[in-house]
Order: sequence, then structure tokens, then C-alpha cells
Amino acid sequence: MLIYPDIDPVAISLGPVKVHWYGLMYLFGFLGAWIYGVQRSKQLWRGWTRKMVEDIIFFGALGVILGGRLGYTLFYGFSGFIENPLSIFYIWQGGMSFHGGMLGVFIALYWYGRKHGMGFFEVSDFIAPWVPLGLGLGRIGNFINGELVGRVADPDLPWAMVFPFVDQLPRHPSQLYQALTEGLLLFLILWWYSRKPRPVMAVSAVFMFCYGCFRFITEFYRTPDAHLGFIAFEWMTMGQLLSFPMIIFGIVVFWLAMKSEPAR
Repeated sequence: MLIYPDIDPVAISLGPVKVHWYGLMYLFGFLGAWIYGVQRSKQLWRGWTRKMVEDIIFFGALGVILGGRLGYTLFYGFSGFIENPLSIFYIWQGGMSFHGGMLGVFIALYWYGRKHGMGFFEVSDFIAPWVPLGLGLGRIGNFINGELVGRVADPDLPWAMVFPFVDQLPRHPSQLYQALTEGLLLFLILWWYSRKPRPVMAVSAVFMFCYGCFRFITEFYRTPDAHLGFIAFEWMTMGQLLSFPMIIFGIVVFWLAMKSEPAR
């Protein structure tokens, strides 16, 4: 059994200026997306340039941050927002909803594609393999913050972890489960699948399906939000409720993609 390491959530402190690890994880995620996106743009068959990669990362970052905070406010923290409306800007404290960020990115992709004469899925297929980089690093940020702790685990589980600020019970380090599945494993799947031309919509569909499945499964090891509890059936969490449509959407879109001929 392990003990949660006492990690200072502040990475750098310069007088009144404090740089938090959680915020740095997002920065590292965007940097990793830029490096990987530039590398992918060198494959001429994709039809993307370095300048296009830089532009879509900028707009995508806006979508992630604005959508993530708005989504968290609507789905998980509306009561806190009512008490302090300015809390919507406190991204260094955690509280980012993936599903809200995803909707924000969708809006950014639609706008970008329309501006450049590209279809929504042409854009989303290109950027989907980058996304797990940010997701995995974001979950590590959750771990450093000591938030989103896991459910009580069998004390004989070698990697069960005690979070002293919660209680003395061994728990699943669910943040790390999600970092490995939503981050590393999903990245490897999309990297492998997108190495060669695929039908339009296919890469996006694989992302939606796999993320939805990984999130649905790992939610069984994560403690439900205290102010929400279980949403349905006495076992379904908000994360699972929001992920289930992604699984269905991924299946339907992949089926549609396979019916089409052009691959890119």
C-alpha cells in the first residue's frame, strides 16, 4: 500500500505570482500537441501546413479553457459559481470538464473549418490524435492537486494509495488510471490508426468511442463528486452519463465512415 506523496501544487512561486502544476500541465499538453501536429503536417497527403497547425492550436486552446470551465460550472459546480462567479476563471484550482472542453473545441473546429473551406471532420480527424496528450497530462495535474480521488480499494492491492487529507483508507489512484487510459493508451491507439489515410470521420469516431469506453470504465474506480453522487441506477456517475453518448456516437460515425470511399 502506498501513501500519497505530499506534492506542492505550486510549481514556481515568485513573490505574489504563483505558477501551479495544474496550469503547467495544460501548457505542456498544448506544447506536445504543437510538436506532434507540426510533425504530422509534414506528411503532404494530409493537406496541412505548420501555420494551420499553430492557428488551430490557438483556437482549440480557447475552446478547451472556455468550454472546460463552462462545462464544469454547468455539470459539476453550479452552486459554487453562484456563490462566487469569478471562480469560473480559477483554472489553477482544477475544475475542468472534459465534456465541456470537448464542446468548446467542437465550436472552434467548426469555425476554423468554415473559415478555411474544410469540413468539420476533416479538421477533427487531423487533431484527434493530439488530444490524449493534453488529457493524460491534465489527469497528472489532478493527481498533483490531490483531487478526484479514487474509491476505497482492497488493502492488498499493491498500488492502493492512502490520501491522508481525505482519510486513512486505501483508495484507487484513479487519476493515474485515467492518465494511462485516456492519455497514453488512447494516444497509442490513435497514433497507430492514423498513420495512414483513413476515411473521413474514421479517426474522430475511434477517438470518441475509445475515450467514451475508457472514461466509462475508469469512473467505476473514481469517487463520485460529493455534491452530485450517483446520477442514475445507484451506480452511474455524471462522467459515465456524459460518456455513454460518445460511445454510441463513435459507433455510428465509424459505420458511416466505413461506407464512404475517400480516405485521408
